[in-house]
Amino acid sequence: MNSGRKELVAFYNVENLFPPDPPPVHKLDPTLSGLNNWNEKRYRNKLFKISHVFQLIKESEGVLPMLIGLSEIQGQKPLDELVQLEPFSTNYGVMHYDSMDERGVDVALLYDREKVEIISSEPITYFFEIPDDDPANYDTTRDILFCKVKVSDVLLNVFVLHLPSKREKDVNKPKRDYILKDIRERIQKLQSDGEMILLMGDFNENPNEENLMNLLYDENFNKTLTNPYIDLFNNKLFSTFHYNDGLLFDQIIFSKEFFNSDNVVRFKKASVYNVEKLGSWDKKFYGRPFRTYAGTRYLGGYSDHFPVFAELILDK
Repeated sequence: MNSGRKELVAFYNVENLFPPDPPPVHKLDPTLSGLNNWNEKRYRNKLFKISHVFQLIKESEGVLPMLIGLSEIQGQKPLDELVQLEPFSTNYGVMHYDSMDERGVDVALLYDREKVEIISSEPITYFFEIPDDDPANYDTTRDILFCKVKVSDVLLNVFVLHLPSKREKDVNKPKRDYILKDIRERIQKLQSDGEMILLMGDFNENPNEENLMNLLYDENFNKTLTNPYIDLFNNKLFSTFHYNDGLLFDQIIFSKEFFNSDNVVRFKKASVYNVEKLGSWDKKFYGRPFRTYAGTRYLGGYSDHFPVFAELILDK
């Protein structure tokens, strides 16, 4: 089977898509969002910017992604308001759960109702004990969203994640290690039942790092997943930056069935959507994403990450 229709799946870390803060009683009161002067006008501009990104993708690729993973969302409100805008225009549904993350940051999945059927969904929550005498003292992180979906009568297991960040000399690495080990075990169980896997998110690790390389293999060292973003990273394609370092933390990973030429749903290619319109206006930061904030300074851009997407071929 060589013919078929083109479809896209995408992931986008949208950099703090939070509801607007209520006006503070006192000028120095802390805000719910943690952002500086995050008001209705800036919130509306942010929603427009994110929807515009997908309008640009539709114009350049000829189709909107049928599945869109999002991270750095706070609550249901921004998602419901986002899918009311063009190019979604209420054709898209939203899968989202409030997580126990300390900043209230969540992941979500948008899906084209005409192409995707949600069979089931659930959040995967992780608790990490903090060494302390109080047994109730624990740390939380962002949930992983797990959905079973049907596309052209094919069942796909979709994981959307935003792993703990690399900060403060990577104090969160043990958390990422634990979560990825757990996800690897879940994936192997699903694959033992012959099910297809689609894993997308901000891994806070580059595709060539040990954790992500290990994820691709089962306990017998058989390769069960393919990460097309390894090649993109080796070719110096980046989705975000930290100081002088280009990073490709945003990735979409596929189970081996996507590469079977007889399969109804097949992988074709992966991309980082780093078009100039989403880039910084500052010549000093040319080629980097045009972000919403730089520290506490409001810039009014899209996000500090570029979106990533993969092209699939679907047969009837």
